Amino acid sequence: MVTELMSRRELEQAKTLIEASGLAFERNFDTLVGIFEDRKLVAVAAREKNILKMFAIADSHQGGACLGELATELIRSGFPSGYDNFFVFTRPQNAASFQALGFVTLVQHSQAVLLEYGGALKRYLESHQALVRPGVNGAVVVNCNPFTCGHRYLIEQAATQVDHLYVFVVREDRSAFPFAMRLRLVKDGVDDLTNVTVLDSSYYAVSAVTFPSYFLKDDETASQVQMEIDLLLFARHLAPFFHITRRFIGTEPYCRTTRNYSQTMLDLLPRYGIETIQIERINAGNQVVSAYRVRELLKREAYEELRTMVPKTTYNYLMSDQAADIRAKLRNYDRRH
Repeated sequence: MVTELMSRRELEQAKTLIEASGLAFERNFDTLVGIFEDRKLVAVAAREKNILKMFAIADSHQGGACLGELATELIRSGFPSGYDNFFVFTRPQNAASFQALGFVTLVQHSQAVLLEYGGALKRYLESHQALVRPGVNGAVVVNCNPFTCGHRYLIEQAATQVDHLYVFVVREDRSAFPFAMRLRLVKDGVDDLTNVTVLDSSYYAVSAVTFPSYFLKDDETASQVQMEIDLLLFARHLAPFFHITRRFIGTEPYCRTTRNYSQTMLDLLPRYGIETIQIERINAGNQVVSAYRVRELLKREAYEELRTMVPKTTYNYLMSDQAADIRAKLRNYDRRH
């Protein structure tokens, strides 16, 4: 029988079994469940939001019913929280076991496989069928925390090089500005560009779903695999559906991770018929325009300099009563974000 693990002793048992299976124990989870036999923990797994992870089964119980029982319980536990679609990362040799439970492979990588249960990708694409355009189509994937003149310039320049440009706004709420507001600011900021469509990326672009790490212990390897899986998800699913053959990115003078991501894009996407085009970032005065710089100016209440960094639509919002809480939060916001 599957039971929820809650006590300190149960957590220690789970940690021991997970690490004995060659995985890293992550304390970020909503539910941790296990199966006991003769008071000994023989199988364990966890759910964080709609991501299933840390499946570990003792050698004595491999190939039995444990995997299915764990997955079923974790999926059931997610329904009351509003989740009807679930993801799991696993090593390639374990993918077939999840496929037998109804999971569908989204990305096959030499070191990791991403699978989905619930069919959300199919529903996401079908819901955007009316937005598919003929011709030469391009894409930009942005976070926009918040939307700046730099984002506007990138999108504007990209739009001149294609018949239609899709702007995917990263849904994940790990930013100072919540997703709904970031999406609105992008839409307001490009409203005059007639060949641009702004879309919610859902789970399918630069989200935690595309970043496995608990079974990739080397940080450098994990980071590279993360980038490649994210780009494969785009190249194999989003790009073919929207007939995207060009992806646009801005140059990155500061962030090493972003530069590595851009280089991986340049190396990988051409294999799928997608050209990567880099556009030089713009300056305002002596400063490169960046969302980080905008947040710093907000924190310091340097509003006149801020005005040079963001479109009027963003500036008006940032100065409005609606943004009062964000302005207050940013005054104490950790630089890591």
